[in-house]
Amino acid sequence: MDGETKSTGVLHWLKVIVVGRNPKRTAIRLAILIIGSFIIFGYVLFPVRISGISMNPTYENGKVNFINRLAYVWREPRRGDIVGIRYSGKHLMLMKRIVALPGETVSFSRGVLQINGQPMPESYVKLRSKLWDSEGDPESCKVTTLKEDEYYVVGDNREMAPRDHDHGIAERNRIVGKALL
Repeated sequence: MDGETKSTGVLHWLKVIVVGRNPKRTAIRLAILIIGSFIIFGYVLFPVRISGISMNPTYENGKVNFINRLAYVWREPRRGDIVGIRYSGKHLMLMKRIVALPGETVSFSRGVLQINGQPMPESYVKLRSKLWDSEGDPESCKVTTLKEDEYYVVGDNREMAPRDHDHGIAERNRIVGKALL
């Protein structure tokens, strides 16, 4: 084989690998992939980068996760769900865990979450700080009764002081969706 035939053979196989034996079918597949990705990542899954340590150890700083926007189309958020909350505009979101539902009373006593005066088990919280106390820091963890469209959200890292968390009441219309684990 001479050099020209060899390079033509290589180009032919490169074309077969990249485009396939049927370029029309490959173009259709590529179009479906692009349209499907646009729909999924534009309307169903919203990528978020974790910034900060308030959700440690569940989510680490700098990691990327997705918010499922369709999670609450047919049902309401539940206690324990990790949700994306529209904070300011479309591209600034908080990821927090729902700890209290509409109509409930929330407080922290000796670092333990209390709903309607009863301590709640939180297996996802690894370390607790005594700073999470209704009596010790009345501004950041006061007793709060939620309205019918409000949820109480907080990060999993309770070793951080409450003043370092963005926590508190989230209105239902600000909850974008549920985080994928």
